[in-house]
Amino acid sequence: MAWTLRLHGVGNASAGAELGSAMATIEREGKPWLTIDCGNEGLSAFVATYGAYPDALFITHAHLDHIGGLERLFGANYFDPAQGERPRLFVPAPLVPLLQLRVGSYPNVVAEGGGNFWDAFHLVPVGDHFWHDGVRLEVFPARHHWPDTAFALRLRGSLVWTGDTRPIPEMLAKFADAGEVVAHDCALHGNPSHSGIDDLEREYPRELLDRCLLYHYANAADGDVLAARGQRVARPGEVVSLNDPASLPVEHT
Repeated sequence: MAWTLRLHGVGNASAGAELGSAMATIEREGKPWLTIDCGNEGLSAFVATYGAYPDALFITHAHLDHIGGLERLFGANYFDPAQGERPRLFVPAPLVPLLQLRVGSYPNVVAEGGGNFWDAFHLVPVGDHFWHDGVRLEVFPARHHWPDTAFALRLRGSLVWTGDTRPIPEMLAKFADAGEVVAHDCALHGNPSHSGIDDLEREYPRELLDRCLLYHYANAADGDVLAARGQRVARPGEVVSLNDPASLPVEHT
């Protein structure tokens, strides 16, 4: 079965016009299976690609370049009776209060009254794993701004999406040990909330770096510099082949 990752946007918060906000969709047999984050530019790219809105999303954190499209998605689902089932929104449980503060608690989300923001979604709070379409995915903390505010996603044997993060070698030693492509936050220069290429080259073994797909950089020129250093750089609109997800190890009792 063919699994791929389609990159709707690869830029940082200030690169949306050129690179699109960081957002991607895991595809199964060429069809959208699970979308990661929901920025405005990324949502536009999703609709342009598939001709519809996403019906299953995972949210990594609550910065607006990653969730700014949720208000638009609310409108698309709440006001369109032909839209069908509410999209499933898989959200790490510590992020639920932050999402409520960011997008859910605006008074009178519908001007006429009578509606709640979450009426348009099937909200699924998740812990260290969740099931989607019969497949188990894992969730683990990233290092971005403040503890328990940013989370990474693993499709075992296939993909790790770090979300915005500083280097997390201990986590990836555990959660990227089955040959996964590791889509990783990386710019030319790091800061207290994001990784720079020097950080990754210092803290990650060569084998892991060779599996990294770098995104969340500032502009196309910076991407070219990263590529010139021998790194694999994500480009907007790119489709990346993935391994089929690995079966879970059998536990004998």
